[in-house]
Amino acid sequence: MLSRRELLGRTVGAGAALALTPNLLHAREPWGAKLIQRTIPSSGEKLPAISFGARAADGALIQAVLKTLVDNGGKVVDVLHGGPAGEQGARKAATELGIQSKLFWTTPLSVTVPVLPGYAGPPLKPDAAAVKAAMEEKFAAFQVPKIDLVMVGSNADMASHLSVLREMKKAGRVRYIGVHHLAFPANAPMPPFGDLETVMRNEPLDFIGTDYSVGDRRVEETILPLAQERKIAVMAYFPFDRRRIFQRASSTPLPEWAAEFDAKTWAQFFLKYVLSHPAVTVARTGTTKAEHMLDNIGGGIGRLPDEATRKRMAELVDALPPTPPPGPPKPQPQAPQAAPVVLSAAVLDRYVGAYLYKAVGTNVGFRRDGDKLLVKFEGSVPEHPLVALSETRFGAPWSVIEFKLDDQGKAIGAMVEQGPYRIELERK
Repeated sequence: MLSRRELLGRTVGAGAALALTPNLLHAREPWGAKLIQRTIPSSGEKLPAISFGARAADGALIQAVLKTLVDNGGKVVDVLHGGPAGEQGARKAATELGIQSKLFWTTPLSVTVPVLPGYAGPPLKPDAAAVKAAMEEKFAAFQVPKIDLVMVGSNADMASHLSVLREMKKAGRVRYIGVHHLAFPANAPMPPFGDLETVMRNEPLDFIGTDYSVGDRRVEETILPLAQERKIAVMAYFPFDRRRIFQRASSTPLPEWAAEFDAKTWAQFFLKYVLSHPAVTVARTGTTKAEHMLDNIGGGIGRLPDEATRKRMAELVDALPPTPPPGPPKPQPQAPQAAPVVLSAAVLDRYVGAYLYKAVGTNVGFRRDGDKLLVKFEGSVPEHPLVALSETRFGAPWSVIEFKLDDQGKAIGAMVEQGPYRIELERK
């Protein structure tokens, strides 16, 4: 199967391979056009239509991608799917390049109240203080007084998040507010866009962000027309259908009629389909390669397909071979096994008893069985044995539990480390 690099070389020809200079890009565009600009409906501000979705990577690679973006008229950087490492890496690279103030930054926000296994109650809503604290962490980490766009996850509690963000927008600390949603697969039992439509109808928003590609056009049915009606800007995620349409097109040459809308590569073909929908403000492209960023920028330059051509493009993609099935999973590297920690019954007995997660009202019990400590959460979750990692620290498949001791060595509580969350238990 061809990689994108090989596919790009096939479509542009061996004599027209992409180089990492703005001059070559402009030389390949004889019409002299610039990167397409789109208007944010709520403000009238214009943004370049191709953006960069940052992800965790080597700092030099991210710097090269950012420089390519800015040198060719781009400015929007979205860090939603790069995680904290991707966000921090992009910020660091931009600061080192001295271009942080030239960029339009978007960041996600979704504050949840963690629950322990077995919790069966209603979703818990964070209070305003927790949402404000999460935003203050972002301001401190980014070392900026203002963030351009904050995107709330569609599964977050809208009331608490939007109220805080509107206060910050009024104070000039947040410029735009949006909601993002990752479309559910076509075979999922739930509607593909979940509660996004409801939020769009009921809340004043500046932006939404969701999946849109010529390979996944479900958003065209309701969401994009609604965005136009409600005057909401749209950031199109995954315009390459999570790389699937590159795989599907790997054995198919780019059609000659792609030149009618100035597409020289499959990437530009796919991007121009997305950008030719009038509801789309920005197409987000994720990459760690500067040459791919330059190719993507070409998708936002020149002519765009008309409605008849869009239909032809969709028909061509629908006729491509289906996405190849995934190969066997790669074996995961095995972490070195630490020597087992064996604790005496007297040590384990210090932790035996009932504990309470006060914020939720969930009870947790610990008991000893021989040389093992077992935990039982309230609800239907079965009892689990714990693995001693140290005298006070124990591991389970879903978390790590650290017991807190007083000066006399008595257990007075515990901290459950569950992913990024820290859940405090009080001994009853």
